[in-house]
Amino acid sequence: MDDLAGFLRTRRSRVDPAAVGIPTDRHRRVEGLRREEVAHLSGVSVDYYVRLEQGRATQPSEQVLDALARVLGLDETERGHLYRLARQRRRRAKAPGGRVRPELLRVLDLVTDAPALIMDHRLDVLAGNRLAGLLYGRPIPGLNTARHLFLEEAERGLYADWENCTLDVVGHLRLAAGKYPEDPRLASLIGELAMSSERFRRLWARADVRARAHGRKAYRHPLVGLLELHQENFALPDRSGMELVVLSAASGSPAEDRLSLLAALGADSGDAYPAVHAQVRE
Repeated sequence: MDDLAGFLRTRRSRVDPAAVGIPTDRHRRVEGLRREEVAHLSGVSVDYYVRLEQGRATQPSEQVLDALARVLGLDETERGHLYRLARQRRRRAKAPGGRVRPELLRVLDLVTDAPALIMDHRLDVLAGNRLAGLLYGRPIPGLNTARHLFLEEAERGLYADWENCTLDVVGHLRLAAGKYPEDPRLASLIGELAMSSERFRRLWARADVRARAHGRKAYRHPLVGLLELHQENFALPDRSGMELVVLSAASGSPAEDRLSLLAALGADSGDAYPAVHAQVRE
């Protein structure tokens, strides 16, 4: 699903030669750095670097990886991804799985004023509270947020910042593919998205990686309007690959009032999407 050679090629193409002290002129036709320039700046032979980009060199040393990360200007997330890709042939990490612990489901149900979800590395929603179901306007079991974003909501407009959301999702899936290259369900999801979405194909080809973290998320809900929320991701400390995701509204904000209205509308309509806990496949 992901490979060291492809990642090196895409990172090389985005480096500004002038930023690393290489003069350029209008006759330069290469986007980013040339292979020999990366090799020279990293202190490795041109032949060895070419073999890395062709997938013919295995197990580069930590010193080589450190040098490449420096020359290519990798951030912390990209650096970690580079190391994982380089170690893939030595050790294949088994994709995490299992069921959401009952204690976590109780915690989820205690969150009553904000949409809250438990998600895995594939962006499958494994459990959600009542407000999460009302936010998405659909049952939680079977919801995958990547599929929802690219295949169901590209034209409907639930995501107010749809384009930036797609960058986040593809970047996350790239990271997941680097961690779990032999996960068949993840490979199937990526293949489905690539077959069905031109934007996904274009973003996937860039090989960008992003770590999920806190930040602003905005939704245009068909019943209550714009919801400007803050997303906080809490990685669960059991190596399950799961995260608790909470979408909260600032106190006294219009979004807080609109979440309260959404909850009331859900109650008035018979609560079509109560707190639900999907059954997790092993």
